Amino acid sequence: QVYKGLDIITNKVSPQEQRLCRHHMISFVDPLVSNYTVVDFRDKAVPLISYIFARDKIPIVVGGTNYYIESLLWKVLINTKEKPSAAPGPASDRKVELEQLDGAELHRRLSQVDPEMAAKLHPHDKRKVARSLQVFEETGIPHSEILHQQQEEEGGGPLGGPLKYPHSCILWLHADQAALDARLEQRVDDMVAAGLLEELRDFHRRYNREKVAENRQDYQHGIFQSIGFKEFHEYLVSEGNCSPETSALLLEKGIQALKQVTKRYARRQNKWVRNRFLKRPGPNVPPVYGLEVSDLQRWEEDVLKPALEIVESFIQGREPPAEPLRMEHDEKENKRRHRVCELCGRLIIGDREWAGRAQT
Repeated sequence: QVYKGLDIITNKVSPQEQRLCRHHMISFVDPLVSNYTVVDFRDKAVPLISYIFARDKIPIVVGGTNYYIESLLWKVLINTKEKPSAAPGPASDRKVELEQLDGAELHRRLSQVDPEMAAKLHPHDKRKVARSLQVFEETGIPHSEILHQQQEEEGGGPLGGPLKYPHSCILWLHADQAALDARLEQRVDDMVAAGLLEELRDFHRRYNREKVAENRQDYQHGIFQSIGFKEFHEYLVSEGNCSPETSALLLEKGIQALKQVTKRYARRQNKWVRNRFLKRPGPNVPPVYGLEVSDLQRWEEDVLKPALEIVESFIQGREPPAEPLRMEHDEKENKRRHRVCELCGRLIIGDREWAGRAQT
């Protein structure tokens, strides 16, 4: 009954959940398409949301990747002229081409055409620097100017342009760190038991073995950058070419690496929610309701029941019984201020990072 009348937009779902209600945006991009972007995701998901609303149903967007969710909530993305091909094969993407250049050269070019954006980005952050350069090359307008235009639109704020769906809310499932870490480790063990290695071997044989043999493997773009594949690179390329003992050691190394990066990614997700939705709430941020999931024995009391009450309140146009989360934040904090450490010569960006550096 929980799923009745709902449509789910997500890339993470179990077969059992798919049988309960209709899911969208699953298994629709060829694994070898390496230049599928958040803009492409938004352009496919937004019409789906409109379609779901038109059927008098409620679209539920499930994370995963908070940056992709932000693209649906706000006007924050920039359309450039170049559109990626839906066919598999090498990416024809200006941003990818720019990323091949030296980081210092990239930052120098950006400083010439968009000094404001260059001042906000670390020279080592090649992806963001390359993206800002791509925006300028393909639109003729500095990236920083476009962002200012979005933020200054009616209903805009620090996170971007106006909120697309003004009656939306965010349900944040969070857990005690120790409980979360244990659960994530168990999840990896369960994945291995459910056939992860067979899936990896098949994917490696079909898509990656030839790339490795030709020394053109790229773990920075497309599906190959995903958590759960590159961690087993050594095991996959050496399997059958080394002793069983060595293979077992490489397998265990891959499993432990997968556990570590999974826990690290979960921490980044939680940090994103705190910094983007709670510590810098502009006038256009939906309310965030925290649901404690540390004790799964209390799922119905701590998660299911309050979540249903919150959603039902929004549907009926009344205030939910729960209070949204709020976190104190320093409005004067400058997340982009540049400082150079006199002792080590490193460039430090952000007041908080500088304060932490000073304490060490």
